[in-house]
Amino acid sequence: MADVTSITLTSSAARRVASIADKQGKSAVLRLSVDGGGCAGFSYRFALGEVEQDDVVSMTDGVSLVVDPVSLDLVAGCEVDFVEELGGSAFRVNNPNAASGCGCGSSFSV
Repeated sequence: MADVTSITLTSSAARRVASIADKQGKSAVLRLSVDGGGCAGFSYRFALGEVEQDDVVSMTDGVSLVVDPVSLDLVAGCEVDFVEELGGSAFRVNNPNAASGCGCGSSFSV
């Protein structure tokens, strides 16, 4: 398990993860992974989970952001934020590796 500071979770996202985890009685660990598909080629997937042996881990305010080694190449250097807007609230990935994205903000291409 490595600590990579180039993958970050904002304080806003950390507070939201902690709140959700507390309500569900789970660990404050947000897993970010990338799946093939989505309207732009790849899609982000978020889940509460546990830290696995090969995960890359970044900590913010006592909350862990974990990424599996396969997804890491596509999200290295990213920032995960939690935004509340008129249209709703969601986790948002600011990914410097993405060449383009879609309107929904949950898929991207490289």
